[in-house]
Amino acid sequence: MFRRTFWFTAGAAAGVWATTKVNRKLKQLTPESLAARTADKAIEAGHKLKDFALDVKAGMVQRESELNDALGLNASNVHELPAQRRLAALDHPKQQYKTISYNRNEDH
Repeated sequence: MFRRTFWFTAGAAAGVWATTKVNRKLKQLTPESLAARTADKAIEAGHKLKDFALDVKAGMVQRESELNDALGLNASNVHELPAQRRLAALDHPKQQYKTISYNRNEDH
């Protein structure tokens, strides 16, 4: 008698446990639950991507600073480029340029 009661109780407990597991899985597979999990994963991926981009940017700034120090290009030593020189031929007063008119209605 004790043996039957034990197995009946064990079977009932296993049935309750299995039913609970199946119901939880079914709730996880509803469209609303799937959409919520997908949105959470997308937000998490976005945060990871943002953190990665910030790390890359910080690394770029650090490396640029290291290269500037190695090359001696500090902000206090920045020199301006010389002004662009004009060609002497363009400044010659006797040289005249012929203007070409592309007006089709002009008399020829």
